[in-house]
Amino acid sequence: MTTAALGRRVGYSTQQVRDLERLGVIPPAPRGANGYRRYRSEHETALRAYRAMAAAIGPVPARRLLPAVIAGSVEDAAERIDLLHARLAEERSRVREALRALDVAMVEADDVFAEEDAMSIGELAQALGVRPSALRHWEGEGLVHPLRAGASTRTYGAAAITEARIVAALRGGGYRIPAIALLLDQVRGHVGPRAVQDILEERLADLARRSIALLAAAASLHALLVERTEQPCAVVTRDA
Repeated sequence: MTTAALGRRVGYSTQQVRDLERLGVIPPAPRGANGYRRYRSEHETALRAYRAMAAAIGPVPARRLLPAVIAGSVEDAAERIDLLHARLAEERSRVREALRALDVAMVEADDVFAEEDAMSIGELAQALGVRPSALRHWEGEGLVHPLRAGASTRTYGAAAITEARIVAALRGGGYRIPAIALLLDQVRGHVGPRAVQDILEERLADLARRSIALLAAAASLHALLVERTEQPCAVVTRDA
């Protein structure tokens, strides 16, 4: 196949095919007598595998994975694919744990809070399973607002405890500080913790979609590995 013909078969432009070859996503194509690239079935299989993996894990991770699958051993390729499934499962576990923590935060936010129920930084850190330094960092980032009784003494009332629980839940779900700051702005804007719960549940749904896409990509990856073992593509050295 020519570059254009291969692109039409997989839904990529000619330039995209060339870029993906340059990045090692597909094996180097040999040149014909006229100097043009000539692509074979293994190139199409590799491009279809990349397209499926990009849908499952994103284009950048897929661009890192496919060259390793092409150049590495079959055992290494199998291990890398297993790790992808494991990471999705781990992330799903974190999000579910974040939802459980958020449920606690929402229930306790409705409780009548007495002044004597305020917590010290050590007590709150222990309750959340984090280090006191994490609470100080969250305070520095404007995520948690304890009451200050002096230069170094902090007291966490109802609002600060709810904030800290939400931050801990979202950090456990894999969210970074800037994203958490935006979500907390929604909570403080009277949208409430329920909005954060909806976001976490949406992430769970996205993880399910990615898992299914990864299963679909497995067929293309299997075909690529079979072609590698049965009919490996030779690397052609050509002049610059």
